[in-house]
Amino acid sequence: MPKDRSELPPVEELLTAAVTALGGVERPGQVKMAQAVRDAVESEEHLAVQAGTGTGKSLAYLVPAIRYSAEKGKAVVVSTATIALQRQLVDRDLPRLADTLESLLPHRPEFAILKGRRNYLCRHKMADGMPEDEDDQLFDPREVSATGRMVQRIQDWANDTETGDRDEIVPGVSDQAWRQFSVTARECLGAQRCPSGADCFAELARERAGEADVVVTNHALLAIDAMEDFAVLPEHDVVVVDEAHELVDRVTSVVTGELSDSTVSLAARRAGRLVEQGIADRLQEAGEDLRSLLAVAPPGRVDTLPGSLGMTLALVRDAAFACITALGPRNKDKDDPENAGLRKAAFTALDDVHDTAQRMLDAFGPAAGRDETGDDAEDTGDPRDSERGANGCPESARSEEVHRAEVVWLEEGRGRVPPTLRVAPLSVGGMLRDKLFGDRTVVLTSATLALGGSFDSLSRQWGLRAGEWTGLDVGSPFDHPRRGILYVATHLPQPGRDGLPEAYVDEIAELIEAAGGRTLGLFSSMRAAKAATEALRERLDVPLLCQGDDSTSQLVKQFAADPATCLFGTLSLWQGVDVPGPSLTLVIIDRVPFPRPDDPLASARQRHVAATGGNGFMAVAATHAALLLAQGAGRLLRSMDDRGVVAVLDPRLATARYSGFLLNSLPPFWRTTDPAKVRNALRRLTAGS
Repeated sequence: MPKDRSELPPVEELLTAAVTALGGVERPGQVKMAQAVRDAVESEEHLAVQAGTGTGKSLAYLVPAIRYSAEKGKAVVVSTATIALQRQLVDRDLPRLADTLESLLPHRPEFAILKGRRNYLCRHKMADGMPEDEDDQLFDPREVSATGRMVQRIQDWANDTETGDRDEIVPGVSDQAWRQFSVTARECLGAQRCPSGADCFAELARERAGEADVVVTNHALLAIDAMEDFAVLPEHDVVVVDEAHELVDRVTSVVTGELSDSTVSLAARRAGRLVEQGIADRLQEAGEDLRSLLAVAPPGRVDTLPGSLGMTLALVRDAAFACITALGPRNKDKDDPENAGLRKAAFTALDDVHDTAQRMLDAFGPAAGRDETGDDAEDTGDPRDSERGANGCPESARSEEVHRAEVVWLEEGRGRVPPTLRVAPLSVGGMLRDKLFGDRTVVLTSATLALGGSFDSLSRQWGLRAGEWTGLDVGSPFDHPRRGILYVATHLPQPGRDGLPEAYVDEIAELIEAAGGRTLGLFSSMRAAKAATEALRERLDVPLLCQGDDSTSQLVKQFAADPATCLFGTLSLWQGVDVPGPSLTLVIIDRVPFPRPDDPLASARQRHVAATGGNGFMAVAATHAALLLAQGAGRLLRSMDDRGVVAVLDPRLATARYSGFLLNSLPPFWRTTDPAKVRNALRRLTAGS
């Protein structure tokens, strides 16, 4: 073991040792990526690396990250989008890597996982130091009973847990049950003021992270750490963003505000425990006005602010501010922990309501309060409409769109979830540029970053400018032209808006019969997935599973266990399925996955780009489609021995003017539009397996 940092082996030597010890095979792309990560960190230049499945990208960034930490004595943060990858890193990759590299470094590499405070049990809240937040609505007795059983399980688990991490509870518990035992970062009293601060699970996790060489977290917490005034993660100057294709969406979720009668009612109930009832009632009444208004309003994007909505938002904002004022100084009860918990919870809820209402009013700028006028029919968000020319944006809307920074929309209620107003930035690139990339070196990696053969689409979304970053595609160890076929069914009609065409059902049936099952069906909507499932269960002799029949993880296990089985589903399956071997020979994609025409955020972003002189369709809709297509096609080859077909039923992939951009985003499979060739190839694969 080297005695000091000046004797550290080079990255190449450490990588060779790691790959050899883990029983793997060192690949040229892996070595190239590790060297590029080392160079980026040393030169403090941002790096985007596309590394195809099978490259071994986790080791390619972990090895130089660990070496950097050993040399500089600073932690490196690794951020992922999914729990599955976090678990892979913490439970498998990092422990084995630490064992391997211990003898080559000054000390054994230490690692830790850090999640948002909401993921840890709050001892203070569990000890009744804070209020319950359930409203007074009547619940289904069966739901109450199920929640009660989950609450009991949490209480039993709490007596034995050493980490307080919600993910330890198997099977999991509902958000409703978990909320009774957890707090957000803004609701937390802080370790110094909380009676349970010395034993706080979240603080203990932070302490462990502060001693680690590698801290594994998620994109949401990374965004919070970058954008809030308080530090969440340990001090660091290098970040590796794995699954970087999801960074923008995850950050957008973090900074999206929401307002409904439920959020207002919660704030009013919390305030009502601490201020004069008349003041809290004013907020409750404003929430009831909001509920009445949203109940009859059409869901979708709000382009101009109706006078009634503007007045109601102002009432909510002002009533929340009155409650905040009535609560008095924020540190008033610093020596009374129980009352301090009540006050902190009230301030948090009231601040959220007040600030979100103000954001929504500010989103309309000088147009706030103006009655809704005009016809938005010209901007449907449908790619066929966007292709008409002039970037799909009416000239009269351009001036306003250029200056608008956020978009507001109404989501219709479902079940116990009421209609909800949401507000989100049109772009998070500026935030990322200033807050995440500003004073750190960031390495962004994924199997899917170079869309249309270029990193430019995603780099613009990240807010990176030319000269500030380097892009590198290290390729894939898979021989895509020999191992896979990309089939585009150009003989089929274009997909319509009225469900799955009968010709598509026929095509799917013929392909599955040729493949002998072994099919992952990726659909653009759950309605299409269910329609295909119902139609084909009557026609095919193979087991056919559909997302929603059971938990997604259980369905994937069933699918992988039986080669004759097919699995149909939607968005989470496009990116969340890893099934190497003969169980997956055919991936069917029903249509090019453009954003829904009524997707409020995507359509607003598309129009905004057009208003600033860009091509809104290519920058938003086509980029979204290319990313999902590449992720979906990436489900096919998961090991060196895999073979198969990716079948896209939508002929636009081969015939539309934007098809080149989409095709250049996909792996370089051998391509054909001949259905007979594809069916014959599938039969040969099935016979040979």
